[in-house]
Amino acid sequence: MELTVGTIITGKVTTITKFGAFVALPGGKSGLVHISEVSGSFVTDVHDFLTEGQEVPVKVLAISPEGKISLSVKQAQPPTPRPQYADRPARPRPPRPNPARSNPSQPAAPPAELTFEDKLKQFMSVSDSKQSELNRYFLLYTSDAADEEESGESGGSG
Repeated sequence: MELTVGTIITGKVTTITKFGAFVALPGGKSGLVHISEVSGSFVTDVHDFLTEGQEVPVKVLAISPEGKISLSVKQAQPPTPRPQYADRPARPRPPRPNPARSNPSQPAAPPAELTFEDKLKQFMSVSDSKQSELNRYFLLYTSDAADEEESGESGGSG
């Protein structure tokens, strides 16, 4: 019998290993069912799902040029239907408060437009504060390094 990819045939489990099971096929050939192709559920031990001598339907997944045959028990089974969930009515949700509004009955006022000069002043202020913070850290770091150098300590493993 000529095997082709995608066909489902019945084979007999001959050997079970920690990584799968070898299955004897018609025509004196054998193939491997990898542990990931044994069942649709998680498989820690192939012995929990297959036994030696058991006849199982398998699907031919691939045939390598060297003649190795990859099989699947999982894909030979009909797909299990997913459970259908009953439609439930939507829960009414309370309205979320808008933190931008202090009084919900009044519409929020649009933000005042800043002029270019105002935006530039704001940017310069933020930039100056960031720069002064960086300078402070730089001075602390360099003064600590100078103190270590004067006292003979070194950060190396030498």
